[in-house]
Amino acid sequence: MTIANTRRFTLEEYHRLTEIGFFHEDERVELIRGEIMQMVAKDTAHTTCCSNLLRELAKLVAGRAELQCQDPITLPSSSEPEPDFAIVRSTTDNYLSAHPTPKDVLLVIEIANSSLNYDQEVKIPLYAEAGITDYWIFNLVAQHLECYSEPYKELTGNFAHSLKRIFLPHQLVMLPNFDDLSLDLSRIFPGNS
Repeated sequence: MTIANTRRFTLEEYHRLTEIGFFHEDERVELIRGEIMQMVAKDTAHTTCCSNLLRELAKLVAGRAELQCQDPITLPSSSEPEPDFAIVRSTTDNYLSAHPTPKDVLLVIEIANSSLNYDQEVKIPLYAEAGITDYWIFNLVAQHLECYSEPYKELTGNFAHSLKRIFLPHQLVMLPNFDDLSLDLSRIFPGNS
């Protein structure tokens, strides 16, 4: 019997594959702990939620931070996820020289229905280990927003967030790192806007 090992890639190898056109232009992939992961296709609920978030978040953070949509952030764990949204600090070169790193990230947002388990079981520890303080999941299965904060390392060596708050589609939620900005969730969840 032959046992196959998973081939892991460094960030440099992953970037080189991108440069040489290894991935098709429309192919949605991300590097997670050295593994190239195929991202799931988006259904109409995901697309609508994404469009609503893009419209509302862009208005809220304009001139105060950068809003990235499905763009890479570089993490020290040989990972380069492409979250649905990331609010990142503004830079003079608008991240031309490098993708944002954890010190640049103010908030990471995923929209989840078929990817819910992946976003909860893989992405929560990934972002917590990187020290990203705020991670949101728009849970389209349960129709609520899950807000994770305060990353920590468990005694077992695993990473998690010590605080989880749930917000319902009719509520307002404050944007982390912006005491004066709130997001009206009734404008975000599909069927509520």
